[in-house]
Amino acid sequence: MKEFRILSPTAILGYGFPAASFEEGMRRKPHAIAVDAGSTDPGPYYLGSGKSFTDRGAVKRDLEFMLTAAVAEGIPLIIGSAGGAGANSHLDWNVDIIREIAAEKKLSFKAAVISSQLAHDVVLKSFNAGDVKELHPAPMPTAKHIEDSTNIVAQMSEKPFIDALDAGAQVIIAGRSYDPVVFAAPAIRAGFDAGLALHMGKILECAAIAAFPGSGSDCMLGILREDCFELNTLNPARKCTVTSVAAHTLYEKSDPTSLPGPGGALDLRQTTFEQAGDGVIVRGSKFVADEGLGFVKLEAARLVGRRTLSIAATIDPIMIAQLGKVISAVKERVNANFENLRDFYLDFKTYGAGNGASFYDGDTCCPPSEIAIIIEAVADTRELADTICSFARSTLLHYGYEDRKSTAGNLAFPFSPSDFAGGDVYEFSLYCLMKAEADMFPIKYVDCKEGVWNG
Repeated sequence: MKEFRILSPTAILGYGFPAASFEEGMRRKPHAIAVDAGSTDPGPYYLGSGKSFTDRGAVKRDLEFMLTAAVAEGIPLIIGSAGGAGANSHLDWNVDIIREIAAEKKLSFKAAVISSQLAHDVVLKSFNAGDVKELHPAPMPTAKHIEDSTNIVAQMSEKPFIDALDAGAQVIIAGRSYDPVVFAAPAIRAGFDAGLALHMGKILECAAIAAFPGSGSDCMLGILREDCFELNTLNPARKCTVTSVAAHTLYEKSDPTSLPGPGGALDLRQTTFEQAGDGVIVRGSKFVADEGLGFVKLEAARLVGRRTLSIAATIDPIMIAQLGKVISAVKERVNANFENLRDFYLDFKTYGAGNGASFYDGDTCCPPSEIAIIIEAVADTRELADTICSFARSTLLHYGYEDRKSTAGNLAFPFSPSDFAGGDVYEFSLYCLMKAEADMFPIKYVDCKEGVWNG
Protein backbone atom coordinates (compact mmCIF):
# COMPACT_ATOMS: atom_id res chain seq x y z
CA MET A 1 0.00 0.00 0.00
CA LYS A 2 1.53 3.32 -1.08
CA GLU A 3 -0.66 5.56 1.04
CA PHE A 4 -3.10 5.35 3.93
CA ARG A 5 -5.96 7.85 4.10
CA ILE A 6 -7.73 8.70 7.37
CA LEU A 7 -10.81 10.88 7.73
CA SER A 8 -11.12 12.97 10.90
CA PRO A 9 -14.67 14.36 10.90
CA THR A 10 -14.55 16.62 13.98
CA ALA A 11 -12.30 17.73 16.83
CA ILE A 12 -14.42 15.95 19.44
CA LEU A 13 -17.33 13.60 18.82
CA GLY A 14 -20.45 15.72 19.22
CA TYR A 15 -18.88 18.99 18.01
CA GLY A 16 -20.45 18.46 14.59
CA PHE A 17 -19.34 19.05 11.00
CA PRO A 18 -20.91 20.13 7.68
CA ALA A 19 -22.47 17.18 5.88
CA ALA A 20 -20.87 18.38 2.64
CA SER A 21 -17.38 18.19 4.17
CA PHE A 22 -17.96 14.65 5.42
CA GLU A 23 -19.35 13.54 2.06
CA GLU A 24 -16.32 15.03 0.29
CA GLY A 25 -14.10 13.13 2.69
CA MET A 26 -15.84 9.86 1.86
CA ARG A 27 -15.38 10.58 -1.87
CA ARG A 28 -11.63 10.55 -1.18
CA LYS A 29 -11.97 6.84 -0.23
CA PRO A 30 -10.48 6.84 3.29
CA HIS A 31 -9.13 3.60 4.69
CA ALA A 32 -10.49 4.48 8.14
CA ILE A 33 -12.67 7.01 9.96
CA ALA A 34 -11.33 8.00 13.37
CA VAL A 35 -12.46 10.49 16.00
CA ASP A 36 -11.24 11.63 19.38
CA ALA A 37 -14.25 11.79 21.71
CA GLY A 38 -12.74 13.27 24.84
CA SER A 39 -10.38 15.53 26.74
CA THR A 40 -9.39 16.62 30.24
CA ASP A 41 -9.90 20.24 29.14
CA PRO A 42 -13.47 20.56 30.55
CA GLY A 43 -12.10 19.83 34.01
CA PRO A 44 -12.43 17.08 36.62
CA TYR A 45 -16.24 17.07 36.98
CA TYR A 46 -16.93 14.80 34.02
CA LEU A 47 -14.36 12.18 34.92
CA GLY A 48 -15.35 12.26 38.56
CA SER A 49 -19.10 12.14 37.99
CA GLY A 50 -19.01 9.67 35.10
CA LYS A 51 -21.03 12.04 32.88
CA SER A 52 -20.33 13.18 29.32
CA PHE A 53 -19.48 16.80 28.54
CA THR A 54 -20.91 16.46 25.02
CA ASP A 55 -24.63 16.25 24.35
CA ARG A 56 -26.14 12.87 23.52
CA GLY A 57 -28.17 14.20 20.61
CA ALA A 58 -25.13 15.87 19.07
CA VAL A 59 -23.01 12.73 19.49
CA LYS A 60 -25.72 10.59 17.91
CA ARG A 61 -25.99 12.96 14.95
CA ASP A 62 -22.24 12.73 14.28
CA LEU A 63 -22.15 8.96 14.75
CA GLU A 64 -25.04 8.37 12.34
CA PHE A 65 -22.88 9.81 9.55
CA MET A 66 -19.74 7.95 10.61
CA LEU A 67 -21.21 4.55 11.43
CA THR A 68 -23.40 4.21 8.35
CA ALA A 69 -20.56 5.35 6.07
CA ALA A 70 -17.99 3.03 7.66
CA VAL A 71 -20.27 0.00 7.43
CA ALA A 72 -21.25 0.81 3.85
CA GLU A 73 -17.61 1.15 2.77
CA GLY A 74 -16.32 -1.75 4.87
CA ILE A 75 -13.73 0.40 6.66
CA PRO A 76 -12.99 0.78 10.40
CA LEU A 77 -14.62 3.39 12.61
CA ILE A 78 -12.36 4.08 15.61
CA ILE A 79 -13.47 6.11 18.64
CA GLY A 80 -11.08 7.04 21.45
CA SER A 81 -11.81 8.51 24.92
CA ALA A 82 -15.46 7.55 24.44
CA GLY A 83 -18.03 9.58 26.32
CA GLY A 84 -15.56 12.39 27.00
CA ALA A 85 -13.44 11.11 29.89
CA GLY A 86 -13.19 7.42 28.97
CA ALA A 87 -14.28 5.73 32.23
CA ASN A 88 -16.55 2.69 32.02
CA SER A 89 -19.70 4.75 32.49
CA HIS A 90 -18.67 6.98 29.57
CA LEU A 91 -17.82 3.94 27.49
CA ASP A 92 -21.22 2.35 28.18
CA TRP A 93 -22.94 5.64 27.30
CA ASN A 94 -21.19 5.79 23.93
CA VAL A 95 -21.80 2.10 23.20
CA ASP A 96 -25.50 2.62 23.90
CA ILE A 97 -25.65 5.28 21.18
CA ILE A 98 -23.89 2.95 18.73
CA ARG A 99 -26.36 0.20 19.55
CA GLU A 100 -29.30 2.56 19.05
CA ILE A 101 -28.09 3.69 15.62
CA ALA A 102 -27.30 0.13 14.57
CA ALA A 103 -30.82 -0.99 15.53
CA GLU A 104 -32.45 1.90 13.69
CA LYS A 105 -30.36 1.35 10.54
CA LYS A 106 -30.24 -2.48 10.83
CA LEU A 107 -26.46 -2.46 10.49
CA SER A 108 -24.12 -5.44 10.73
CA PHE A 109 -20.53 -5.26 12.00
CA LYS A 110 -18.11 -6.66 14.57
CA ALA A 111 -17.39 -4.26 17.43
CA ALA A 112 -14.64 -4.07 20.01
CA VAL A 113 -15.17 -2.29 23.32
CA ILE A 114 -11.88 -1.47 25.08
CA SER A 115 -11.91 -0.47 28.75
CA SER A 116 -9.32 1.88 30.24
CA GLN A 117 -10.68 2.06 33.80
CA LEU A 118 -8.48 0.61 36.53
CA ALA A 119 -9.59 -0.86 39.84
CA HIS A 120 -8.45 1.04 42.92
CA ASP A 121 -6.67 -1.99 44.36
CA VAL A 122 -4.64 -2.42 41.16
CA VAL A 123 -3.41 1.17 41.36
CA LEU A 124 -2.75 0.93 45.11
CA LYS A 125 -0.69 -2.22 44.58
CA SER A 126 1.39 -0.45 41.95
CA PHE A 127 1.73 2.61 44.21
CA ASN A 128 2.91 0.53 47.16
CA ALA A 129 5.44 -1.23 44.92
CA GLY A 130 6.93 2.13 43.92
CA ASP A 131 5.67 1.86 40.35
CA VAL A 132 3.78 5.18 40.40
CA LYS A 133 5.74 8.35 39.75
CA GLU A 134 5.14 12.08 39.54
CA LEU A 135 4.12 13.75 36.28
CA HIS A 136 5.34 17.34 36.52
CA PRO A 137 3.89 19.84 37.31
CA ALA A 138 1.23 17.80 39.13
CA PRO A 139 2.24 16.70 42.65
CA MET A 140 3.03 13.12 43.56
CA PRO A 141 -0.22 11.45 44.68
CA THR A 142 -0.75 9.72 48.00
CA ALA A 143 -2.57 6.48 48.79
CA LYS A 144 -5.53 8.57 50.00
CA HIS A 145 -5.76 10.30 46.62
CA ILE A 146 -6.13 6.87 45.04
CA GLU A 147 -8.69 5.72 47.60
CA ASP A 148 -10.80 8.90 47.29
CA SER A 149 -10.93 8.83 43.49
CA THR A 150 -14.24 7.92 41.91
CA ASN A 151 -13.03 6.78 38.47
CA ILE A 152 -9.40 6.03 37.58
CA VAL A 153 -8.46 5.75 33.91
CA ALA A 154 -5.18 4.96 32.16
CA GLN A 155 -4.30 6.46 28.79
CA MET A 156 -3.91 3.66 26.26
CA SER A 157 -1.49 3.48 23.34
CA GLU A 158 -2.17 2.19 19.81
CA LYS A 159 -1.60 -1.46 20.76
CA PRO A 160 -5.15 -2.30 21.99
CA PHE A 161 -6.56 -0.77 18.80
CA ILE A 162 -4.23 -2.84 16.64
CA ASP A 163 -5.17 -5.97 18.60
CA ALA A 164 -8.87 -5.22 18.00
CA LEU A 165 -8.30 -4.65 14.27
CA ASP A 166 -6.30 -7.90 14.07
CA ALA A 167 -9.29 -9.68 15.62
CA GLY A 168 -11.55 -8.39 12.84
CA ALA A 169 -13.30 -5.53 14.64
CA GLN A 170 -14.72 -2.91 12.31
CA VAL A 171 -16.09 -0.57 14.98
CA ILE A 172 -13.88 0.20 17.97
CA ILE A 173 -15.17 2.12 20.98
CA ALA A 174 -12.36 2.71 23.47
CA GLY A 175 -11.96 4.34 26.86
CA ARG A 176 -9.35 6.97 27.65
CA SER A 177 -6.84 7.05 24.80
CA TYR A 178 -3.77 9.01 23.87
CA ASP A 179 -5.41 11.33 21.36
CA PRO A 180 -3.21 10.62 18.27
CA VAL A 181 -3.40 6.80 18.47
CA VAL A 182 -6.94 6.44 17.14
CA PHE A 183 -5.62 7.82 13.86
CA ALA A 184 -2.16 6.26 14.00
CA ALA A 185 -3.16 2.69 14.96
CA PRO A 186 -4.64 1.48 11.64
CA ALA A 187 -1.77 3.07 9.69
CA ILE A 188 0.92 1.55 11.92
CA ARG A 189 -0.85 -1.80 11.57
CA ALA A 190 -0.67 -1.36 7.78
CA GLY A 191 3.10 -1.00 8.00
CA PHE A 192 3.57 2.76 7.93
CA ASP A 193 6.15 4.64 10.01
CA ALA A 194 5.07 5.15 13.63
CA GLY A 195 6.63 8.62 13.91
CA LEU A 196 4.82 9.97 10.88
CA ALA A 197 1.58 8.20 11.84
CA LEU A 198 1.58 9.60 15.38
CA HIS A 199 2.47 13.11 14.22
CA MET A 200 -0.33 12.98 11.68
CA GLY A 201 -2.63 11.78 14.46
CA LYS A 202 -1.53 14.72 16.59
CA ILE A 203 -2.84 17.06 13.87
CA LEU A 204 -5.96 15.08 12.96
CA GLU A 205 -7.15 14.79 16.56
CA CYS A 206 -8.46 18.36 16.31
CA ALA A 207 -9.68 18.04 12.71
CA ALA A 208 -9.90 21.42 10.94
CA ILE A 209 -8.62 23.44 13.90
CA ALA A 210 -5.24 22.99 12.19
CA ALA A 211 -6.52 24.82 9.08
CA PHE A 212 -7.07 28.50 8.33
CA PRO A 213 -9.57 29.67 9.37
CA GLY A 214 -9.59 26.95 12.01
CA SER A 215 -12.66 25.10 13.25
CA GLY A 216 -13.15 22.11 15.49
CA SER A 217 -16.49 21.53 13.78
CA ASP A 218 -15.20 20.58 10.34
CA CYS A 219 -13.41 17.67 8.69
CA MET A 220 -9.77 16.99 7.80
CA LEU A 221 -8.17 14.28 5.68
CA GLY A 222 -4.73 12.84 6.41
CA ILE A 223 -2.78 10.94 3.77
CA LEU A 224 0.17 8.93 5.09
CA ARG A 225 2.92 7.86 2.70
CA GLU A 226 6.25 6.07 3.16
CA ASP A 227 8.29 9.20 3.85
CA CYS A 228 5.73 11.90 4.64
CA PHE A 229 2.10 12.72 5.34
CA GLU A 230 -0.21 15.27 3.77
CA LEU A 231 -3.09 17.17 5.36
CA ASN A 232 -6.05 18.53 3.42
CA THR A 233 -9.25 20.28 4.38
CA LEU A 234 -12.53 19.16 2.83
CA ASN A 235 -14.26 22.52 2.87
CA PRO A 236 -13.37 25.17 0.24
CA ALA A 237 -13.72 27.82 2.95
CA ARG A 238 -10.59 26.47 4.70
CA LYS A 239 -7.00 25.82 3.77
CA CYS A 240 -4.08 24.05 5.44
CA THR A 241 -1.04 26.32 5.61
CA VAL A 242 2.49 25.71 6.81
CA THR A 243 1.81 28.12 9.67
CA SER A 244 -1.50 26.54 10.72
CA VAL A 245 -0.14 22.98 10.68
CA ALA A 246 3.19 23.83 12.31
CA ALA A 247 1.40 25.86 14.97
CA HIS A 248 -0.88 22.95 15.76
CA THR A 249 2.14 20.70 16.12
CA LEU A 250 2.98 22.93 19.13
CA TYR A 251 -0.57 22.63 20.48
CA GLU A 252 -0.63 21.56 24.16
CA LYS A 253 3.14 21.02 24.22
CA SER A 254 5.78 22.26 26.63
CA ASP A 255 8.70 21.22 24.41
CA PRO A 256 8.67 22.15 20.70
CA THR A 257 11.02 19.30 19.76
CA SER A 258 9.60 16.36 21.71
CA LEU A 259 6.12 14.99 22.29
CA PRO A 260 5.98 12.22 24.93
CA GLY A 261 3.21 9.65 24.93
CA PRO A 262 2.55 6.03 25.81
CA GLY A 263 5.51 3.85 24.86
CA GLY A 264 7.87 6.62 23.83
CA ALA A 265 8.11 10.10 22.35
CA LEU A 266 8.02 11.89 19.01
CA ASP A 267 11.31 13.51 18.02
CA LEU A 268 10.45 16.60 15.95
CA ARG A 269 13.91 18.11 15.55
CA GLN A 270 14.12 17.18 11.86
CA THR A 271 10.46 17.83 11.00
CA THR A 272 9.75 20.00 7.95
CA PHE A 273 6.53 21.53 6.59
CA GLU A 274 5.91 22.21 2.90
CA GLN A 275 2.97 23.91 1.21
CA ALA A 276 1.38 21.77 -1.51
CA GLY A 277 -1.57 23.60 -3.04
CA ASP A 278 -4.25 23.82 -0.36
CA GLY A 279 -2.53 21.10 1.65
CA VAL A 280 0.65 20.72 3.69
CA ILE A 281 3.24 17.93 3.47
CA VAL A 282 5.15 17.00 6.64
CA ARG A 283 8.41 15.02 6.75
CA GLY A 284 11.09 13.99 9.22
CA SER A 285 9.16 13.12 12.38
CA LYS A 286 10.61 10.16 14.29
CA PHE A 287 9.30 7.96 17.10
CA VAL A 288 11.74 6.94 19.84
CA ALA A 289 10.36 3.99 21.78
CA ASP A 290 10.79 3.40 25.52
CA GLU A 291 12.56 0.29 26.65
CA GLY A 292 10.26 -2.40 28.06
CA LEU A 293 6.61 -1.67 28.78
CA GLY A 294 7.26 1.90 29.95
CA PHE A 295 4.66 3.98 31.78
CA VAL A 296 1.08 5.06 31.16
CA LYS A 297 -0.59 8.24 32.38
CA LEU A 298 -3.30 7.95 35.03
CA GLU A 299 -6.17 10.40 35.44
CA ALA A 300 -8.73 10.49 38.25
CA ALA A 301 -10.98 12.89 40.13
CA ARG A 302 -12.53 12.96 43.58
CA LEU A 303 -15.61 14.64 45.04
CA VAL A 304 -14.78 17.60 47.30
CA GLY A 305 -18.19 19.20 47.92
CA ARG A 306 -21.27 20.95 46.60
CA ARG A 307 -21.33 24.40 45.03
CA THR A 308 -23.74 27.36 45.30
CA LEU A 309 -23.30 30.47 43.15
CA SER A 310 -24.61 34.03 43.02
CA ILE A 311 -23.97 36.43 40.12
CA ALA A 312 -24.00 40.18 40.66
CA ALA A 313 -22.58 43.42 39.24
CA THR A 314 -21.72 46.93 40.33
CA ILE A 315 -21.27 50.23 38.49
CA ASP A 316 -20.37 52.30 41.54
CA PRO A 317 -16.91 53.78 40.85
CA ILE A 318 -16.30 54.25 44.59
CA MET A 319 -16.88 50.56 45.26
CA ILE A 320 -14.97 49.45 42.16
CA ALA A 321 -11.92 51.49 43.19
CA GLN A 322 -11.66 49.57 46.48
CA LEU A 323 -13.33 46.28 45.55
CA GLY A 324 -10.38 44.15 46.61
CA LYS A 325 -10.51 45.58 50.14
CA VAL A 326 -14.30 45.25 50.26
CA ILE A 327 -14.19 41.58 49.29
CA SER A 328 -11.47 40.86 51.88
CA ALA A 329 -13.60 42.48 54.57
CA VAL A 330 -16.67 40.50 53.51
CA LYS A 331 -14.70 37.25 53.68
CA GLU A 332 -13.53 38.12 57.20
CA ARG A 333 -17.10 38.79 58.29
CA VAL A 334 -18.34 35.49 56.84
CA ASN A 335 -15.54 33.57 58.55
CA ALA A 336 -16.23 35.28 61.86
CA ASN A 337 -19.96 34.60 61.64
CA PHE A 338 -19.43 30.90 60.93
CA GLU A 339 -16.24 30.31 62.91
CA ASN A 340 -17.74 27.06 64.22
CA LEU A 341 -18.33 25.87 60.63
CA ARG A 342 -15.04 26.53 58.89
CA ASP A 343 -15.20 23.50 56.59
CA PHE A 344 -16.19 25.53 53.53
CA TYR A 345 -14.60 27.40 50.63
CA LEU A 346 -15.64 30.92 49.66
CA ASP A 347 -14.42 32.80 46.61
CA PHE A 348 -15.29 35.99 44.71
CA LYS A 349 -14.48 36.01 41.00
CA THR A 350 -14.44 39.47 39.42
CA TYR A 351 -14.70 40.28 35.72
CA GLY A 352 -14.49 43.67 34.03
CA ALA A 353 -12.69 45.77 31.43
CA GLY A 354 -8.94 45.37 31.41
CA ASN A 355 -7.45 43.79 34.52
CA GLY A 356 -9.44 42.18 37.31
CA ALA A 357 -10.99 44.59 39.80
CA SER A 358 -8.57 43.67 42.56
CA PHE A 359 -5.73 45.24 40.52
CA TYR A 360 -7.38 48.68 40.76
CA ASP A 361 -6.95 49.19 44.49
CA GLY A 362 -4.77 52.26 44.79
CA ASP A 363 -4.23 52.40 41.02
CA THR A 364 -4.12 55.85 39.42
CA CYS A 365 -5.44 54.68 36.06
CA CYS A 366 -9.12 54.81 35.18
CA PRO A 367 -11.00 51.82 36.67
CA PRO A 368 -13.58 49.93 34.63
CA SER A 369 -17.10 51.31 34.62
CA GLU A 370 -18.74 48.00 35.51
CA ILE A 371 -17.59 44.86 37.30
CA ALA A 372 -19.27 41.46 37.39
CA ILE A 373 -18.88 39.46 40.60
CA ILE A 374 -19.46 35.72 40.97
CA ILE A 375 -19.78 34.53 44.56
CA GLU A 376 -18.92 30.85 44.94
CA ALA A 377 -19.41 28.76 48.07
CA VAL A 378 -18.36 25.10 48.31
CA ALA A 379 -19.10 22.88 51.29
CA ASP A 380 -19.66 19.24 52.19
CA THR A 381 -23.43 19.67 52.08
CA ARG A 382 -25.78 21.59 49.83
CA GLU A 383 -27.37 23.27 52.87
CA LEU A 384 -24.06 24.66 54.13
CA ALA A 385 -23.03 25.86 50.68
CA ASP A 386 -26.39 27.65 50.38
CA THR A 387 -25.93 29.25 53.79
CA ILE A 388 -22.41 30.53 53.09
CA CYS A 389 -23.30 31.89 49.66
CA SER A 390 -26.43 33.60 50.97
CA PHE A 391 -24.62 35.25 53.85
CA ALA A 392 -21.72 36.36 51.66
CA ARG A 393 -24.10 37.78 49.06
CA SER A 394 -26.18 39.74 51.60
CA THR A 395 -23.05 40.99 53.36
CA LEU A 396 -21.52 42.29 50.12
CA LEU A 397 -24.86 43.75 49.05
CA HIS A 398 -25.10 45.94 52.15
CA TYR A 399 -21.43 46.40 53.07
CA GLY A 400 -20.68 49.97 54.16
CA TYR A 401 -17.44 50.68 52.38
CA GLU A 402 -15.48 53.89 52.73
CA ASP A 403 -17.01 57.00 51.07
CA ARG A 404 -20.19 55.15 50.11
CA LYS A 405 -22.91 57.72 49.39
CA SER A 406 -26.00 55.54 49.03
CA THR A 407 -27.43 53.38 51.81
CA ALA A 408 -29.23 51.14 49.31
CA GLY A 409 -27.84 47.88 47.94
CA ASN A 410 -24.39 47.87 46.36
CA LEU A 411 -25.13 45.20 43.75
CA ALA A 412 -27.40 44.48 40.80
CA PHE A 413 -28.61 40.91 40.29
CA PRO A 414 -29.59 39.65 36.81
CA PHE A 415 -31.58 36.69 38.20
CA SER A 416 -34.19 36.06 40.84
CA PRO A 417 -33.61 33.96 42.84
CA SER A 418 -30.13 35.36 43.05
CA ASP A 419 -28.52 32.12 44.33
CA PHE A 420 -28.53 28.83 42.49
CA ALA A 421 -27.01 25.37 42.76
CA GLY A 422 -23.72 24.85 40.94
CA GLY A 423 -23.68 21.07 41.25
CA ASP A 424 -21.13 18.69 42.69
CA VAL A 425 -17.51 19.83 42.79
CA TYR A 426 -14.64 17.54 41.82
CA GLU A 427 -10.91 18.04 41.69
CA PHE A 428 -8.24 16.05 39.88
CA SER A 429 -6.86 13.56 42.36
CA LEU A 430 -4.49 11.64 40.08
CA TYR A 431 -2.40 13.00 37.24
CA CYS A 432 0.68 10.81 37.30
CA LEU A 433 2.48 7.93 35.63
CA MET A 434 2.16 4.24 36.44
CA LYS A 435 4.31 1.40 35.19
CA ALA A 436 2.51 -0.30 32.34
CA GLU A 437 1.34 -3.87 32.67
CA ALA A 438 0.33 -6.40 30.05
CA ASP A 439 -3.43 -6.63 29.42
CA MET A 440 -4.21 -3.34 31.16
CA PHE A 441 -6.89 -2.63 28.56
CA PRO A 442 -9.30 -5.58 28.24
CA ILE A 443 -11.22 -5.93 24.98
CA LYS A 444 -14.78 -7.22 24.66
CA TYR A 445 -15.94 -8.29 21.20
CA VAL A 446 -19.54 -8.07 20.04
CA ASP A 447 -21.23 -9.16 16.82
CA CYS A 448 -24.01 -6.88 15.60
CA LYS A 449 -26.26 -8.58 13.02
CA GLU A 450 -28.95 -6.56 11.29
CA GLY A 451 -29.03 -4.18 14.24
CA VAL A 452 -29.17 -6.88 16.92
CA TRP A 453 -26.34 -6.52 19.44
CA ASN A 454 -25.10 -9.96 20.50
CA GLY A 455 -23.00 -9.52 23.60
